[in-house]
Amino acid sequence: MTTSPRSNWNYPTAVRFGAGRISELAEACKAVGMSSPLIVTDPFLATQAMTKAALDQLISAGFKAAIFSDVKPNPVETNVYKGLEVLRGGKHDGVVAFGGGSALDAGKVIAFMAGQTRPMWDFEDIGDWWTRADPSGILPIIAVPTTAGTGSEVGRAGVITQEATHTKKVIFHPLMMPKIVICDPELTIGMPPHITAGTGLDALAHCIEAYCAPGYHPMADGIAVEGIRLVKEYLPRAYKDGKDIEARAQLMSAAAMGATAFQKGLGAIHALSHPTGALYDTHHGLTNAVFMPYVLVYNRKAIETKIERLAAYIGLEPSFQAFLDWVLQLRKDLGVPHTLEGLKVDSARFDEMSDMAPNDPTAGGNPVPITKESARKLFEDALAGRL
Repeated sequence: MTTSPRSNWNYPTAVRFGAGRISELAEACKAVGMSSPLIVTDPFLATQAMTKAALDQLISAGFKAAIFSDVKPNPVETNVYKGLEVLRGGKHDGVVAFGGGSALDAGKVIAFMAGQTRPMWDFEDIGDWWTRADPSGILPIIAVPTTAGTGSEVGRAGVITQEATHTKKVIFHPLMMPKIVICDPELTIGMPPHITAGTGLDALAHCIEAYCAPGYHPMADGIAVEGIRLVKEYLPRAYKDGKDIEARAQLMSAAAMGATAFQKGLGAIHALSHPTGALYDTHHGLTNAVFMPYVLVYNRKAIETKIERLAAYIGLEPSFQAFLDWVLQLRKDLGVPHTLEGLKVDSARFDEMSDMAPNDPTAGGNPVPITKESARKLFEDALAGRL
């Protein structure tokens, strides 16, 4: 007897997409009921003209706006708590999360924690822990991505490192989804090639893992597959010419598509990448890119047929090997190291990392189960360059 598939789906929010749409920031803040927004960004972006222009736009429109920028590339709990002090001290009533994945994640968690009385770790993405939150204490969020990678602008969670354990944890609540997203590809024009590569490959990792994750979600699969095609077509162009606005726009779409799709699940690329980033402070997208081919090979027996279909769709020979070869060549063309050594990661903490990886919240989405032993082998293969 056959059965009908059964699943729960939840898809994103209002997105204002296109060059120049940052001019609508003040109107967007008004639309969601903010009068005193706090812009959460990173130290570098806080000094940039685009961020100052956003602040000036809000102040000129009569908003009591301010900037908080004490956010690390891999945000830690101290960043969130300092942001909360500024938010509450300035009596801000909403957050504009402005930047790459770090600022977006930190900004969303700050807005989420604004009216909570329990510790942040009580809302980790485990079971129904999100129901512990007081929804009335969650401030509205507007997200303005300035990179094209994490897709955090269309996500309901933030990744924060717990400093005591050096562990990345996912804080989740449905109301952490930004009310409005402004995707303006002009804001990504200034990204240097290596950041373009790292963020673009992060989007690719999200799409690949969502597509390969087990479970029934054909909408996620379709979005992921088209996101992969956009990365294939446009990431090399943006890397070569950072002012290619069409390429920048298409990559911004791919980033949002990856994060939209990965509500279906992620996998071992992220389960390995999170401990590495937490312990060695490596760039998240670049770390994902290093692990990508090793995890594809590890999962081959479970995903080969799906990868053959994917390869055909993006214009490759319909075979697993053709797809793997494309990934390897893309990494090489974008200057991504083939091994962990290129990220200045050695084997000194492999035991610790191998304990952390199977317990990472993304590990459960891998099509082949991850154990301490298999994680250790993957770390060793990625250090030695063994495929």
